[in-house]
Amino acid sequence: MNLVDAWAQNLSFFKQPFPSKSPIGFIHHPKFEPLFLKSRRPISSLGVSAVLTVEEARLTTRRDDAPFDFNAYVVEKANHVNKALDDAVAVGNPPMIHDAMRYSLLAGGKRVRPMLCIAACDIVGGAQAAAIPAACAVEMIHTMSLIHDDLPCMDNDDLRRGKPTNHKVFGENVAVLAGDALLAYAFEFMAKATVGVAAERILAAVGELAKAIGTEGLVAGQVVDLHCTGDANVGLETLEYIHIHKTAALLEASVVLGAIMGGGSSEQVEKLRTFARKIGLLFQVVDDILDVTKSSEELGKTAGKDLATDKTTYPKLLGLEKAIEFAEKLNEEAKAQLDGFDPSKSAPLLALADYIAHRQN
Repeated sequence: MNLVDAWAQNLSFFKQPFPSKSPIGFIHHPKFEPLFLKSRRPISSLGVSAVLTVEEARLTTRRDDAPFDFNAYVVEKANHVNKALDDAVAVGNPPMIHDAMRYSLLAGGKRVRPMLCIAACDIVGGAQAAAIPAACAVEMIHTMSLIHDDLPCMDNDDLRRGKPTNHKVFGENVAVLAGDALLAYAFEFMAKATVGVAAERILAAVGELAKAIGTEGLVAGQVVDLHCTGDANVGLETLEYIHIHKTAALLEASVVLGAIMGGGSSEQVEKLRTFARKIGLLFQVVDDILDVTKSSEELGKTAGKDLATDKTTYPKLLGLEKAIEFAEKLNEEAKAQLDGFDPSKSAPLLALADYIAHRQN
């Protein structure tokens, strides 16, 4: 059963295990489940370039009976992450590769994944410092995926975050290596820079992140996406597979890493995993909607690319109105997973879910 069928029947897809067989028949992908969760015992100053629109800035929720200022939260956390990223990837030898890494890593962006990581750490009672290295690691890997996605052999794009893509500035060969370097360094940085967290939790986080970006996560989604581009017979099941793996997996890992580093129990981690998987798919549904409703200038990347390459999207399969309804349903189901957490700590994740649902670029 696909998510849209489940939605129509008012059932939750995430009560079902991940499918064990690829929808196009050539990739096996077991359910995401880090080893430590099989046990019942818990495991012992850069500016913000992503300016919120008026609608996004109005997103508020209540925290301790007082309004939660989401805009202030975004600015504070993005500035903190940007500074940490700037410090983490210093200019070194050879300078060209470091310049290429920094060009894309510090090009801006909303820093949604690092913020999810930090907020998940907070909601389980952890200190922000425990999550910062993991938050930086997921942003490094996200940046790697963007550099590689934009290459001529992949999506062949010239614009990213309002700037020329990495290969347009540094050449295809250096862009490939810059992505490779960010991928390797993400794990090194998380392993070395995380302090005050039990070694078994750091190890679990490393395994979680590796699984999310490999052949059971991001890579699987990208391969199926490339295989299906231009195929008029792609259905909802395959589309779900692509986006749960290509987009949702890293968003899921961002939240799960924060919960692990913050000291969350297995039960807390699983509830947050479900929350994250839903907003991860929500992120992509909204991305599909924006691609057909916004301009390149508004998006900071090439608009209408999905239509031009005959990609299967939710608006294409469902129609724009139904795609918007589906996004709202995913948002509400995601936020329901936060019931039972301390309301004073759940506000950032609630607001981030609403932001993902209503973002304008």
